[in-house]
Amino acid sequence: MSVQLRILSAGAVKPGLMRVIDEFQSEMGAKATASFATAPSIRKRITDGEALDILVAPPSVIDEMVNDGKISTLEAVILGRIGVGVMVRDDSWLPPITSVAEFKEALLAAESVVYNRASTGIYLETLFDRLDVGDAVKTKSIRYPDFAEVLDHICKGNGRELGLGATTVIIENQSRGVKFVGPLPPEIQNYTAYAAAIVTGSDTKEATQQFIRYLSSPQARALLSAAGIQ
Repeated sequence: MSVQLRILSAGAVKPGLMRVIDEFQSEMGAKATASFATAPSIRKRITDGEALDILVAPPSVIDEMVNDGKISTLEAVILGRIGVGVMVRDDSWLPPITSVAEFKEALLAAESVVYNRASTGIYLETLFDRLDVGDAVKTKSIRYPDFAEVLDHICKGNGRELGLGATTVIIENQSRGVKFVGPLPPEIQNYTAYAAAIVTGSDTKEATQQFIRYLSSPQARALLSAAGIQ
């Protein structure tokens, strides 16, 4: 197989998806390139006419693109779901967050609360209001377009910063100066599902279908699960 697949994906699934891509290339002899972006950036890139073969995103984003006539999907498969987690700098405090009350205390005790402006951040804004700490957290919130900048801020901090993001990417970056405190308590956890869809118009139909089928294989499912994609 000499074709090269073009994959555009949400960043939260990167740890698991890259492992799957590596195994797929090794087993099938295929070539694939993947780029990662937030949902707003994905929408813009597709609207701007970027050519791709496979889109990996929340089903709502895929449906939106289809309904707006930006893409048409031939086949799709659910990869799994990802929750929200908490991180701190690796030489910093380690607040308990196993209960809702402990999580609220951690938010109030933090000098700054750092998270993105993508789907995770939208959920967190509503969550803080539900927990009656919205006003208190808002005064010390620092927002970035994507997780990479959240990670960079936490790594370079010098106080009691609290970072939030997808559990998968926090776990993946623990060697870069952060500690994974844990997932949000079950009562307030928010899971985002992710699906992979073949985009109509792709000139690599056979290869894309092979990749979609591979995503449902036991090997791929094990790799996704190991990366925290449930």
